[in-house]
Parts: sequence; C-alpha cells; structure tokens
Amino acid sequence: KSANPQWREQFDFHYFSDRKDMLDIEIWRKDNKKHEELLGTCKVDITALPTKQTNRLELPLEKHPGSLLMLVAVAPCTGVSISDLCVCPLGDPTERKQISQRYCIKNSLQDIKDIGFLQVKVLKAADLLAADFSGKSDPFCVLELGNDSLQTHTVYKNLNPEWNKVFTFPIKDIHDVLEVTVFDEDGDKPPDFLGKVAIPLLSV
Repeated sequence: KSANPQWREQFDFHYFSDRKDMLDIEIWRKDNKKHEELLGTCKVDITALPTKQTNRLELPLEKHPGSLLMLVAVAPCTGVSISDLCVCPLGDPTERKQISQRYCIKNSLQDIKDIGFLQVKVLKAADLLAADFSGKSDPFCVLELGNDSLQTHTVYKNLNPEWNKVFTFPIKDIHDVLEVTVFDEDGDKPPDFLGKVAIPLLSV
C-alpha cells in the first residue's frame, strides 16, 4: 500500500560476453495471489555504463507514470564460473592445493568477506514430468544461492537430460540455501516448473 516503495535490495547478475547487453526491469503490483498488474517497465543498456564505479540511475517508466531509482555497478566477475565437467576448478590438483591453503585455519581471518566458494556439478535429471503435448520436455536447470543465479543450457525433447556442467559460486553467507530448480523451456512464454530441491550450505 505505497506509491513510493523502498526495497533496498541488492542483486548480483553474472554478465557473460554472450549475454544480452540490456537489463530489463518490470514493476508489478499485487492485490492478492491471483490479481497482478504491470505498473511499468524500463531498460538499462549495460554497455553504456562506466565500469568499476557505482552508477546512480533515475529511470522514467515507459508508458506509465513514475520512476525507478537504482544503483548499478559493473565490475569484473570474480569467483563465478560455468565450465564443462572435464575442466572444473577443483579437478586440478594444483588449484585444489592453493584453495586448501587459502582457507586453512591460520588464514581464516585474513579476509572476513572471503568465506569460501561452492562448486556444484550438475550431472543429469531422471524421469522428469512431460510438459509438452509430445510427451517430452525441454528442461534446463537454475541454481540460486542468495541473490546469485546461474543456469544450464536447455536439452530439448528429453525427460532424462544430461547437462554435465560445473558451477562455481562465491559464498557470502554460510547460512544461505542452494536452490536447484528444473524448468521446461516454453518459447516466449514463462517456463514451466518441473521440480526443485533446496540444500542448506550448513548441511554440506
């Protein structure tokens, strides 16, 4: 019930060179669980922003009254990667040794913010729900840790997809939960939900 909401939330988007250069933003209002209304949209051209600094942007909403105030910082991506199974970071003995030294007891107070990192191998799924009329699905997998999000490629027309990808996340809060969700790609429509699992970091 506010015309001037303040969210004060930070989101990290991992911007790789093969991604779109435009950040699309939508603002919605929600009356109840069933009724939602679009209050406006705006776009940010990431390539036009100066790097390594925080940019304060006041963006007018397209075709709607109001504006959105946001801070955007474009910085080199550190500690986040997507790789094939054969070249995963912890698979290299030398790199593994360096990481072990970096997080050993005597170095634990060197950098308070450097809690550690999580490496996840997404191998395959089995016996997924058929979301398409053909009796198949076009599944892809999304990994979320805090406000970090990475995803696999889509395997088309397959209920037993194999992704064989390795995802690396920096950990910002040891109490975070890794959420792994499988979706069915549905063209221009929002993807269909096929299943989810949540893994608290403290259980690993």
